[in-house]
Amino acid sequence: MTAKITRTELQGALGSAAAPVLIEALPARYYVDAHLPGAINIPHDAIDEGVKAILPDLSTPIVVYCASGPCKNSGIAQAALIKLGYQNVRDYHDGKQDWLDAGLPLQGQGVLEKVSA
Repeated sequence: MTAKITRTELQGALGSAAAPVLIEALPARYYVDAHLPGAINIPHDAIDEGVKAILPDLSTPIVVYCASGPCKNSGIAQAALIKLGYQNVRDYHDGKQDWLDAGLPLQGQGVLEKVSA
């Protein structure tokens, strides 16, 4: 079963003491252009044992996201993290486009009007 998180739930979680690690699962060029505030970039196809050097605690709350609902990268990343033993991984399935559509800020070098990936 895949655990999902909504934008509203994510906003609340990010403001809490137990805020999750936010991972953008898109290739680096999309992350550099624009990403959710505080997110780190680990592309979906780069998740392997090496991620444990960055996130050694397998119980760390993690939220993965990608461009939008049709984008499959976040689901792939979530499955890879779970396979590595991470116990608390949720997918912000609607992703960056949903965040942008809600008028919420993004960080990065580019200005996005519409997310494409």
